[in-house]
Amino acid sequence: MLIYKILRRPEWDAFRAAGETLGAPVDLADGFIHFSTAAQVAETAAKWFGQESDLVLVAFDADRLGPALKWEPARNGQLFPHLYRPMNLTEVVWDKSLPLGATGHIFPEGLW
Repeated sequence: MLIYKILRRPEWDAFRAAGETLGAPVDLADGFIHFSTAAQVAETAAKWFGQESDLVLVAFDADRLGPALKWEPARNGQLFPHLYRPMNLTEVVWDKSLPLGATGHIFPEGLW
């Protein structure tokens, strides 16, 4: 199962340069890296990145993240994937730009 992390372009660039990251400022503050499933990611984008346009959607294979990935209740009681260790660039399955269109973010075809 693929899970997704939305990063701002400078966060993505820093991740690529370093090879690993503890995530965005919200991740550092919360002590874990926030991910979303395919069913959750559009709402995540709208809620936390509503008017931001220079974003990158990064896909990870949940099974490859190991026991540090926990499924925990969050928004509306839904279980969200949270990673309790750094993300490694070698774990990225793919990355794609996540532009902002007139009615919201434009997700890659086939995501759902």
